[in-house]
Amino acid sequence: MQVEQPPRADVESVVVAVLTYRRPDDLAAILPELVRQATLASRPARVLVVDNDPEAAARQTVVEGWPDVQYVHEPRPGIAAARNRALAEAGRDDLLVFVDDDERPVPDWLDLLLAVWVERRCAAVVGPVVSEFAVEPSAWVSAGRFFDRRRLPTGTAVQVAATNNLLLDLAQVRSAGLTFDERFGLSGGSDTLFTRQLHESGGAMLWCDEALVVDVVPAARVERRWVLARAFRSGNGWTRTSLQLSGNAAGRLGVRVRLLGAGAVRVLGGGARALVGLVRRDVGDQARGVRTLARGAGMVAGTWGYVYSEYKRP
Repeated sequence: MQVEQPPRADVESVVVAVLTYRRPDDLAAILPELVRQATLASRPARVLVVDNDPEAAARQTVVEGWPDVQYVHEPRPGIAAARNRALAEAGRDDLLVFVDDDERPVPDWLDLLLAVWVERRCAAVVGPVVSEFAVEPSAWVSAGRFFDRRRLPTGTAVQVAATNNLLLDLAQVRSAGLTFDERFGLSGGSDTLFTRQLHESGGAMLWCDEALVVDVVPAARVERRWVLARAFRSGNGWTRTSLQLSGNAAGRLGVRVRLLGAGAVRVLGGGARALVGLVRRDVGDQARGVRTLARGAGMVAGTWGYVYSEYKRP
C-alpha cells in the first residue's frame, strides 16, 4: 500500500482570491485566466471566489462552470467583509493574492508576484494597475489624469497599497494580528488602513512593476461626476485611516489639525489652479485643479467625521 507523503515544508500554498458583486460578465472573463495561471504556478495554487451579493448570484456561474474553483458566499455587505472572508478561507495557506473581478492580469502575473516574494520573503508584493476604457474618456477627464496610477521600479518599498493587485504573506499578517476593518466596508479604505498597519508593524511591502493587471473601466466611471466623487472619497479615506492609526486622543487631535490644514491647502490651491485654467482656457489646469480641490475637500470633511460611503447599497 502506498503511503501518502506529507507536504514539503518548503512548498508554499497560494490562494488567488477574486471578490465579486453582481458582475457576472467580468467574473466569466477573469476566471479562465486565473485558473490557467494557478494551474501553471510555481507554487501549489487555487482560485477562490468570494461572492458579496446577498442573493449569491455568482454561485451558479462558478459552481457549474468552474468545478475546480472554490466558491464561498459572504452575505455581510461591504468589501471589507469579503476581504476578511478571503483571509479566513486561506487560514491554512501561506500566501493570499487579491485581484478585482473587473481586472485582467498579464500572462505571467501570478509567477511574477511570487518571484519577488520568494527572493525577498516580504510581507506583501504590490503590482501596478493600468486602465482600459469601454468608451474613450472626455478631453477633460483625460487631461485631469484621473486614471493615472503609480509605476515604480521592481523592488521599491511602498507604505500603502490597494487590494486590486496584492500578494500577502499570511504568516506575517497573522503575526501582526491584522484583519480588514469592517467599519470601512461601504466607504472604501479598508485596504489602505490594512496595508498602512502592515507597514507600521514592520512588514516590508515591495513593488513588482512587471506583474501588471488591466482595469477595465465601464462607461459610467469615466463621467466627470464619478471621477470627482472618487477623488473626494480618496481624500476622505486618507483622513479616516490616518485618524484610525493615530493612537490616543492627543495623537488624533494632532492628526486632525494637520490634515485639516493640508486639505484646506489643497482646496485653495486646487481652486486657484482651476480658475487660472479657466481664464487661460487650459483644460489640463482646470481638470487637475478641480481634482486637487475634490481630494482636499474629502480630507477636510474627514477631519469633521464625515464618511463618504461610495459603496452604499439600497
